[in-house]
This record gives sequence, structure tokens and C-alpha cells, in this order.
Amino acid sequence: MSKKFLPIMFVLMGAGLFVGLKSMGKSENNDENPKLRYAKILRNVGILLEEGHYSPRKIDDAFSKTVLKRFIEDLDGEKNIFLQSDIDAFKKYETKIDDEIHGAEIESFFDINNVYLKRQAEVATLYTTILAKPFDFTINETIESKPEKMNFPTTEAERTDMWRKRFKYLALVKYTDLLDERTKNKDKKDFKVKADSTLERESRDFVRKQMERYFTTKKTRETVDQNFSDFVNAIVGTMDPHTDYFAPVDLRSFNESMKGSFYGIGAQLKEEDGKIKITSLVSGMPAWRSGELKENDEIIKIAQGANPPVDVTGYSVEDAVKLIRGEQKGSEVRLTVKKIDGSIKVVSLLRDVINLDETFAKSAIVNGAHKIGYIYLPEFYADFSDPKGRRCAADVAKEIAKLKAENVEGIVLDLRGNGGGSLYDVVQMAGLFIEDGPIVQVKSRDEKPSILRDRDKSVLWDGPLAVMIDEGSASASEIFAAAIQDYKRGIIIGSTSSYGKGTVQRTIPLNPESENTLLSNNKAEDLGSLKLTLQKFYRINGGATQLKGVTPDVVLPDRFDYLKIREKDNPYALQWDEIAKADFTPWMSTSNISSVVSSANAETASSNNFNKIKANVAVLAANADKPYSLNIKQYEADQQKLKAIYKNLEEAYKLAKPNDVLNLSADSVEINASKQKVDRNKQFIKRIGEDIYIDETVKIINKMIVNDKVAKQQ
Repeated sequence: MSKKFLPIMFVLMGAGLFVGLKSMGKSENNDENPKLRYAKILRNVGILLEEGHYSPRKIDDAFSKTVLKRFIEDLDGEKNIFLQSDIDAFKKYETKIDDEIHGAEIESFFDINNVYLKRQAEVATLYTTILAKPFDFTINETIESKPEKMNFPTTEAERTDMWRKRFKYLALVKYTDLLDERTKNKDKKDFKVKADSTLERESRDFVRKQMERYFTTKKTRETVDQNFSDFVNAIVGTMDPHTDYFAPVDLRSFNESMKGSFYGIGAQLKEEDGKIKITSLVSGMPAWRSGELKENDEIIKIAQGANPPVDVTGYSVEDAVKLIRGEQKGSEVRLTVKKIDGSIKVVSLLRDVINLDETFAKSAIVNGAHKIGYIYLPEFYADFSDPKGRRCAADVAKEIAKLKAENVEGIVLDLRGNGGGSLYDVVQMAGLFIEDGPIVQVKSRDEKPSILRDRDKSVLWDGPLAVMIDEGSASASEIFAAAIQDYKRGIIIGSTSSYGKGTVQRTIPLNPESENTLLSNNKAEDLGSLKLTLQKFYRINGGATQLKGVTPDVVLPDRFDYLKIREKDNPYALQWDEIAKADFTPWMSTSNISSVVSSANAETASSNNFNKIKANVAVLAANADKPYSLNIKQYEADQQKLKAIYKNLEEAYKLAKPNDVLNLSADSVEINASKQKVDRNKQFIKRIGEDIYIDETVKIINKMIVNDKVAKQQ
């Protein structure tokens, strides 16, 4: 923690002391304690937002009104639980939540949550009655697909009808699937042809089971603590989309995703008919080593060591996984499992380090006119807890070294869907491709920008380079792509723009007295942490990556381009601005990048496949907001149109002949270490070979290679 935040830490301690003293003399029973904890969390969150956020919005009545709207949307985004009378009653809190953040007694959350749980219990029983009667799919009626076009129901009868339409739609989808299956298989031997009425009943039975699991999972997950976390996130999310509150277990999950590993047992799970089952075991890991667990074993209960077990009936896989994973290697978890033969058994396992292999950088070779190296980096991962832990910059350097040993002539770095991560590793990784110089500018609140530089003059790869991005490439991915683009070091290829996240966050504990022995010798209750936006990124050319993202040199039509999922589509996003450019020297390349870019854009504009993608995506965009028909004839007609569009897209994406893709010889031992790794590698190689975007990028790299050779001969 920097010196700048020590005053905030002391203020947090003071706020905690104030809340503690204010509550002295009050009952310390179980009902009261959560309220005291929530009050302290809310007050400390408010202090961090006001004193530490990069660009804080004023926490006033207008802020309070927005938070109330967000929290209601988070609880009931589809507007089928609350009644309009509830929403009207909640308006009394429009100007009170800001006071609660500043220390007033919390009333809004408890009132809204109590009403929500009551309404949730009411609607949770509707499916049994509604699905007991046949649906008439010949009636002309529709169901709205966009909640923003809907109003909250004014009566219970109106709400019930909303759920009826929802169940009917789900049943219609299943019913038409069963009809299609019957048509395709009716002439096959031993296939039992069922009547329409039987298929209609089976579709309702399917939805009934689906809803039973759905409401059981909601009841299990939506505890008071979880809903309070949602309430806090409605508050912090009003500041900006990337400031988040993490309850302790959620922070652990976030850290695990960043470092690419966790402490677990090495078992993959699935949800089947409301039950948590084992789908596979990772060779060499605790679950596999025990010899007591098999595929399709059902996990009934999970216990932390000798503590009482938690019944996970109705749990989602995500929530069950949180219980199985732990804080440290060697900690015990006990699973009560139901074996395939019906016997019940308690299996004790000691957690071990499990690596998320799919998180790490990996590479391959695309053979064609030239030998091209391909590196896929799904995240800018880093294990901050272990100095010797894996870091993406070091891993990418190893992949480049292996590709050089294979004598590749160009490299494609695929950052599509890479949501970012370690800022340090961005700088180190950019330095692999350029000589020393600035990589990114970072500005804190009320401070001058600082420049993060690559200080290593060596260049690991100086040949042709292309970087692939899409609308899912965010934060660190955008910094890297922007630096490569500003230095004119390579060509950026992808959809119309990257995501547009140009802000920096840091995770700060809400109970600093338990994290810093200089402040206290007592271990305090864990209140969770706040991932707080503290800084903003700027390119070395001076422009922010915030909101606008990075515009590729070569733009390729994307099937997801029309979806409103970028930063600019979030009303709470911070705005774009610019500062002075940094002093840097563009890369001196023998390849004429501008001519390659012009040629590639011209080819894309005349490409039948890319034009087909663009045309069909435009149709999808035009139909995205239309209501769904509950009339079977209209529904089937609409589905036929959609299927035709998706078929056109699949044909456009499909290469006439897949590229020849090979593994690196240096990877053969690792790839063949287990059947799971062999299977995953086959999928990886197949995906690369069939990807039209990788194919186009390889063509562009080939042009760069040819240009280089021509330039060197002159």
C-alpha cells in the first residue's frame, strides 16, 4: 500500500472504531451482529469511494436514487418478482441510502431484501400450478424479450401471467425440439413415435424440473449476506463499472483467476437434475490419487475438515466449487458422496495446487506459404502471492524462444477475449518486441501522469508481428495493442474496437487493522475487500484507452460486434480524455506496414465471406429487440429465419480448407502427459486451423514477410 493510502487506512480504522463504540450496549445476538458488520462495511466502502476513487461521484440524494434503481434491477432484472406497489414503497429510500453510507442506520437494504424474499417465495410456487395444465400453442400472443421495455406488474394476477408466458415459452422451445426429433427419427427402427399431446406433456415436465432446480438454487444462493453483497456492489458500481466489492470467498476466486491456480482436489463437476456430480478427475491430483472417487459420483455434502458438513442439494456448480476450494495447500475437505451403486461414503482429501492450464500462454505453428508462429494468451495472469509463481510475460518469452527454435518467419499474438490482468507484465511483454521506451502512461487522482517504461534494450522478437483483438480484449490487452500500434511495431487486427477499459484497480481490505500489524495486533473480522478504481491508462500517443478502446489497423467483421457489451455501452463508465504524448521513437522496420494495411483492408472489403458475416450480423442486430411469439407456427417461422442466418454465418466462418497446424516439438512431452491434455490439444489445434480470423491474420503476416524480403534485397 502506498503512502498516499495510509491516511485512508487510518480513517477506515477510525470509522470501524466509531461503529464499534456506537453499538456498545446493544444486544450481541446473531440477529444484531450482521447489522453491525453491514454498517461497518458500508461506512468503510463510502470512505474509500470518496477519498480514494479516481473520479468519485458525489454521494448525495441523486447518487442514492441511482443506487436504489440499480439494486432493484440486480434483484429483479426481469421485473417478474416485485409488484409496482413494492417499487412505489421503495421510493422513500431514494434520498436515504447516501445517509446510510455516511453512518445512518441501515434500513433500505433490510426492507427491500425482506420484501424480495417474500415475493420470491410467492413466485417460487407458481410453476407447479401453471405447468399442471396443457398449453395451447395456437393462440397469438407474445412475450417481451427486453426487460427495459416492460413495467412491473400491478397485481399478483398480472405477475402470474408474466410467469405463465415465461413457462409457456420454455415449454414451446422444448416442444418444437421434440417434434423435430420425432420427424428426423420416425422411420428408424425401435424409435417410439409419440403423439403431440405426449410430447407437449413431456415438454412441461422438462420445464417443471428445470424450474424446480432454478428456484432451489436461488433459495440456496440468495442468502442475506449474498444479497447484501449485491447491495454494496450496486453502490460501488455507480462510481464506475470496475469498482467491485468482494466478500472473502469471492476475493479468493478473483485471486485464483489472476494467478491461474488454486488449492483444490482436481475434480471437474457438473449439475445434473439438481445434483452435483463428478465429470472427470485430473490425473495425479488429490481426488484421483485417493482412488475413492469416480465419474458420476454425486456430491451430497461438503465439510471443511472436522466442521459440520454443508448440504449442497440445489447448489449451483459454482457455489459447490467455492466450498471445495480452500485457502491453503494441505487443508482438509470432506466430501459425502453417493456412489453409482447407491452407497454413501465420506471421502477425506487434502487440497493441493491445481493449475488452470487453459489460463496459460500456449503456441503452435501454422504451416503454409511461410512458417508462422501462433501464441494464444487468454489472460495477463500473474501469481502475486509467489515471487516464483507463473507470470504471463515470462511464459510468452518462453513461447517465443521455442518458436524461434522452430525457425518461424512471423508471429501472431492472439489477445481476443483477453480481459487483462497484470500491468507489470504488459510492460515486460511489450519489451519483448521493442527496444527500450515508454509503454503506457498512468495517471492517479489529482497527480501528474507517470510513464511506465521498458528499460531493457534487447529485443526477443524483431520479425513480422500481428496482434489479434476483439470486443472482449480489455485493459492490459488494450495497453499492449496500443503500444504496438503507436510504435508501428506490428499490425493490429480485429473487430471495430476493443472493449475500452482504460482504468486501473487495486484491491483494498475493508478491515485494514487485521492486515497490518503496525496498526493492530488483533485479527479482526474479515469484512471483505474493495477493488477500487485508482488510476487511468493513457497511450504513449496521449489518448486514453478508456471508452474508445483500440481501433485495429485492419478491421474484420465480427458476429458479436452489434452486441452492446463494451465499456461505452455502460452508463456509469468514466469518460475518454487525453494528455500530452510521451517521448518515443517509432520502430524502424523494413516492412512497409501502411501498404500491407491498405491491401488487407481492400481485400476484406471485397471478401465474400466477410461481407456475408457483415450482412447477417446486421439482420441479427435488427431483430435483437423483437418480442418472441408463443404461437407455434410463428415461432417456427422465426426460428427458420434465425437458423438460416446462423447457417450462413457458419458457412462464412468455415474455411474451404483448414490450415495445417502443428505442435512445437518442445511441447510433445507435456501434451502427452495425460489423455485430458491430449484431447484438449486436439481441440486447440483444430480451432486454430479452422479459424477464419487466424487465417486472415496469417495472410497479412505473409505479406509482411514478403515485403521484408523485397526491402532487404533492394
